Amino acid sequence: MPILSASDTQATMAELGGRVRAWRARRGMTRKQLAHDSGLSERFLADVETGKGNVSIHSLQAVARALHITVLELFQDAPRPALGRLHDLLERLDEHQLDQAHALLASTFGLDDEHGREQRIALIGLRGAGKSTLGAQLAAERGVPFVELDREIEREAGIGMNEILLLHGQAGFRRYERRALFRIAEEHPDGVVMTTGGSIVSERETFDLLQSRFYCVWLKASPEEHMSRVVAQGDMRPFDSTRGATNEALDDLRRILASRETLYARADAVVDTAARSVKQSFKDLERAVPAVAARPDAESTARGAAPADARPTAPTRIPKETAQ
Repeated sequence: MPILSASDTQATMAELGGRVRAWRARRGMTRKQLAHDSGLSERFLADVETGKGNVSIHSLQAVARALHITVLELFQDAPRPALGRLHDLLERLDEHQLDQAHALLASTFGLDDEHGREQRIALIGLRGAGKSTLGAQLAAERGVPFVELDREIEREAGIGMNEILLLHGQAGFRRYERRALFRIAEEHPDGVVMTTGGSIVSERETFDLLQSRFYCVWLKASPEEHMSRVVAQGDMRPFDSTRGATNEALDDLRRILASRETLYARADAVVDTAARSVKQSFKDLERAVPAVAARPDAESTARGAAPADARPTAPTRIPKETAQ
């Protein structure tokens, strides 16, 4: 007599397939990319994600390695930190409390790099939210450099993005990404505006690094607007174009947004660009970021007295729950 009935087995496989699909969405990977990095066929992964595949431990290990997680994490709703003697305590905390615990530990033991953080602006969110357009305008307005993290990652590796993924996979890409973040923060102590890839929030260590050195603003929009803007630009990279189904691509985009929403919400401020013109969105973004710090020479000239019309030095941000 089987330990599990046929219906129980089917339910288990469907649940496992859903978790693989959710992790793939969280990583921002197409099924084709996951197939390449795992060494498994795209057809097999499609069967797994729909609960039809007969998955072996070997196959699960290959999928987990490609997703840069452990096999055990495939059976968890979200990654949880394991920190030796602190493990039992941390396991009792919810995600918001874990964020608070990380911030407290970082500030207490000097793991944060707060110097100049609020002058280094990082725009996060999916492609099509307006990061490049608004980021370039904001940099010009603030008189600071504008950089794109993807280009800096290529500079760090000495090869293009496709070659990085082909030769080193997702794990190698993340290593170059973290190196680029360290370098950008060091090179721009007085301010910079930077755009990031949409999946950066999926890597806890990398996102923590980003937040410790940059003031993060989530530029958000509806799934439909994200997709229409990307298509209008003639860029289908966020979608698996080999399937050729617009509805399926839009469903993928909805899953990606849903899986990352709580991660994006960790940003310092949120600006919703949906149904907003570029001019309106830029005004919202200006209000959401900290004011430009006064230059040392200006401060010495003023001898400590700020002009009456000077902008405040404290952050002027749009509250996350009301930002539009």
